[in-house]
Amino acid sequence: MSNGQWYPPEWPDRIRALANGELTAATPRRAATVILLRDGASGPAVHMLRRRASMAFAGGAYAYPGGGVDPRDDDHQVGWAGPSLEDWALRLGVDSASAQAIVCAAVRETYEEAGVLLAGPTADTVVDDTTGEEWEADRRALVARELSFADFLQRRSLVLRSDLLGAWARWITPEFEPKRYDTWFFVAALPAGQRTRNASTEADRTVWTLPADAAAGYDRGDLLMMPPTVATLRRLQPYRTAAEALAGASDQDMTPVLARARLEGHQVVLSWPGHDEFTKFIPAGGDS
Repeated sequence: MSNGQWYPPEWPDRIRALANGELTAATPRRAATVILLRDGASGPAVHMLRRRASMAFAGGAYAYPGGGVDPRDDDHQVGWAGPSLEDWALRLGVDSASAQAIVCAAVRETYEEAGVLLAGPTADTVVDDTTGEEWEADRRALVARELSFADFLQRRSLVLRSDLLGAWARWITPEFEPKRYDTWFFVAALPAGQRTRNASTEADRTVWTLPADAAAGYDRGDLLMMPPTVATLRRLQPYRTAAEALAGASDQDMTPVLARARLEGHQVVLSWPGHDEFTKFIPAGGDS
């Protein structure tokens, strides 16, 4: 492997099974992930976590805080600030209920995994401290799904600050993967006064790093990453501040990226449309 592209050893067999009609694709679950940015002397740094090697999906890979949608967020009334649900639905390519659930997942998962909360008492404020046992008790209840995100916001008299998020990309897990996600990527600046921490049981390390440095680590083969992570890191490199990146989110293409696998002669070709650097050529008789 010349770079750090995450590539499970079981993929070739699963790709061939899918191509031969022996594998039925699982329905992808909706998910959201947030690329937290923090300004520094050399430009905006990004917050990344390393998934534990024991994780069944992308173990050992560097990623961003994120996770699956809680179905309760489709219909629960959520305290809301920022663009309307109709505007978000148009940007995300879904209906209004799904837009709410996806944005809620982005904010909730960032709080669950990084301790950062994009919410405030009013439409133009944001909480500046999420530490303390009461906050931690609520965070654990959210992780355990004992508390809905809507109830959490209502309990603390907070509104979700959707204006602090910018939709950046959308990637769908390949059809040959047993666990599939339809994931919306967002960017957000770390709110003043808040600090990240490794609050996730799925990660063994967290770092702040420049996008260019993380991408270079991937190119050398030092850092393991999935294609969406690398692609978003490369797209972030031109921006000089977190605010500039957030403003640039509206220019990002939200067309879903779905890996394709096809038989071509004696090879299986795995490709991500629009991202040629991730293309794999797999001999029909075994791994590449």
